[in-house]
Amino acid sequence: MHVVEEIKKEGIEVKALHSNHSVCFENIYGENQNERTQRVTAKADPFTVEALKDISAKTIHLGTLLADDFSLEVIKFLSGKSHLSADVQGFLRKVDNEQVLPVDWPEKKEALKYIYTLKANEAEMEVLTGCTDPHEAALLIADWGVKEVLLTLGDKGSLIYASGQFYDIPAYPTLQVVDATGCGDTYMVGYLYMRNKGASYQEAGCFAAAMCTLKLQSHGPFRGTEAQVRSITNM
Repeated sequence: MHVVEEIKKEGIEVKALHSNHSVCFENIYGENQNERTQRVTAKADPFTVEALKDISAKTIHLGTLLADDFSLEVIKFLSGKSHLSADVQGFLRKVDNEQVLPVDWPEKKEALKYIYTLKANEAEMEVLTGCTDPHEAALLIADWGVKEVLLTLGDKGSLIYASGQFYDIPAYPTLQVVDATGCGDTYMVGYLYMRNKGASYQEAGCFAAAMCTLKLQSHGPFRGTEAQVRSITNM
């Protein structure tokens, strides 16, 4: 598992769980990097309470890929350990004959009571809430119990709703678009990193957006530095 070893080399503790298969995604992008077609050729085993019972952290993030990755039972359990963050994308994906189809999340109103921070892109926002206006969608998600709502809107930037206020986050221009895969995860990492350091919603959002700008310029995961990110935001 070379990916795990690379993370460990950075001094990060990793607990890898056994699964008969790892999720295998095929992403196909056209000219518009905000849109893609996906195919799933293999699925991993779902996470369980038993496997996660010894996990502890100030913030726990659920980077969902498919709808059955994290059950409502697991969500409730983890929310009792720390602030729980999630990317809604996986909860809205159904695999049918290897094709990824958008579906609503039947347990959303119950599950979102336990999620402190939630991220969705524009398409996911519409599937989740039925709203096409980001401000209306954010208010509805907050009404369901989420404390920090993050809506990423591609080249239109992003919108954060928290503590009763909206925060408009710009999309910083990139030198070139090489690979958009993983930008949502990159945004989430940047935001949570800064919030855990005590940054404001605006500062955390801008930092996250700048990380995405750098990520777009290369294949694979984000490999930049904090100084490079701050040079974009001028923070």
